[in-house]
Amino acid sequence: MTDSRNVARALDALRHGWAIRVTGADGVLDLLPAETAFVQPGIYAARLLISAARAATLKLANQRDAAVPHAPVMIHGAVPFSLATARSLADPAQDLGNPLRGPFRADPLDAADAATAAMDMARLAGILPAFMIATGVEVAAEASVADLAAFKDPLNLSIQARARLPVHACEDAEIIAFRARDDLREHVALVLGTQTGDRVPLVRLHSECLTGDILGSLKCDCGPQLDAALAQMAEEARAGGWGVLLYLRQEGRGIGLINKLRAYELQDQGFDTVDANERLGLPSEARDFPVAARMLDLIGIHTLRLLTNNPQKVATLQSLGLDVVERVAHQLPANPHNERYLATKRDRTGHLLR
Repeated sequence: MTDSRNVARALDALRHGWAIRVTGADGVLDLLPAETAFVQPGIYAARLLISAARAATLKLANQRDAAVPHAPVMIHGAVPFSLATARSLADPAQDLGNPLRGPFRADPLDAADAATAAMDMARLAGILPAFMIATGVEVAAEASVADLAAFKDPLNLSIQARARLPVHACEDAEIIAFRARDDLREHVALVLGTQTGDRVPLVRLHSECLTGDILGSLKCDCGPQLDAALAQMAEEARAGGWGVLLYLRQEGRGIGLINKLRAYELQDQGFDTVDANERLGLPSEARDFPVAARMLDLIGIHTLRLLTNNPQKVATLQSLGLDVVERVAHQLPANPHNERYLATKRDRTGHLLR
């Protein structure tokens, strides 16, 4: 029987470093997370499950095989992997210190559905996507591929609270909080102006960025984009319209804060933001746009003007049944610290200049 609570338990187990069992239509895998498991003598594994991007970095897959960077690859070595060895293979920050590894070989992937689900659960748990194939280790939680689909179902999301919230940009504002069953993340919407069916709202999807939104990081443009979006929506409100900012709890484009900071470390070594994510074995885009569509539906928004320079956001929302009648440009000047980041978004992820 499908139960999304199984995934919540599995994510908790992964963060604690406990083994999980993942079941798919084609098999079962018992997995010990390489990053968080407690290093102790006597724990070895003949095989290691890593992402395609990590396998390509370790020269175990070609670039075509790694076209989906977070897809799973099963490898084994000449001798069993210790937990310390598995961890060093999982973490690209150690690549420069340990450039020669192996020999390793990629094996045929049994239980491919379960392996793919495990990669996704590692991302949701905010850990590196690398697992020892566990034998003789107690399993702390069990989840299936169907459980994961139920966990990610945007229909689980509902409004939990709403209140008037005057903000610096606009005193006439309301905050609405959303929560999904079994998911600890709490998304919010900020409505600026009076919601009315007579005017099409200006909507901005903004994914959480602690470093940019709160700490004023110059490595990205998130903080200035947030401020500019609120200012533009406040102008809409003063002109008799209204705006909605969706603040989505998906740090680092969905890979989590710690993995985002790991990507920053790799960027300091010369990799761009896309390559850094791939070396971590993580996708460069993992944001949950169906959640955003569900939030808008719960607010009663089905037609909107979208404040973005990312055409993919427009296409994705339209594919989810929303009527995006206009893309409103949202471009801010670069600074010396984020010029390469913005160029990468333009050249590799399709963002427009205006």
